Amino acid sequence: MRYALASLLLAALSGCGLAGTGTVAAGAAGAEAQQAAQARQTEQRVREQIDAANRVAEEQRHAAEAQGQ
Repeated sequence: MRYALASLLLAALSGCGLAGTGTVAAGAAGAEAQQAAQARQTEQRVREQIDAANRVAEEQRHAAEAQGQ
């Protein structure tokens, strides 16, 4: 009896679209994971650019100090 009631309940829920909610949630989670991966890649590129700019600035300081001596 319980199984029949559960089956009936599941059939009713899938008929109203509630079953599709799980699919939408899974798709949204996948999109969020992709956005997080892209954000990590962007963060890494920015860090690399900052490091490169710091290296250039350091080289310029050394060159200026060498000229001043």
